[in-house]
Amino acid sequence: GDVRIDLARSEVWRADQRVELSAREFQLLRYFLAHRGVSLSREQLLADVWGYQPGTTTRTVDVHVAWVGRNIEPTRRAPQFLVTVTGIGYRFGESPGEN
Repeated sequence: GDVRIDLARSEVWRADQRVELSAREFQLLRYFLAHRGVSLSREQLLADVWGYQPGTTTRTVDVHVAWVGRNIEPTRRAPQFLVTVTGIGYRFGESPGEN
């Protein structure tokens, strides 16, 4: 689509405009890219991206995923990149319409 991610420069571009992400948001996006197509639980994201101990409960993953999605998704109502996996967490890519 119209989203470009430059991992070496830690930059995200959408429709030729630079998207400002916080360091944590970029870390989350980088993690999703490294695990494209894999359903990731909130607990796994908290452990691997935030360094939280197992059993920690917080809504920070949901908030950060929403912030990243707000910046990279063409439309909020029909996400193409960050897909919610009911009962599990999130997946980057391979939305229902993608093969």
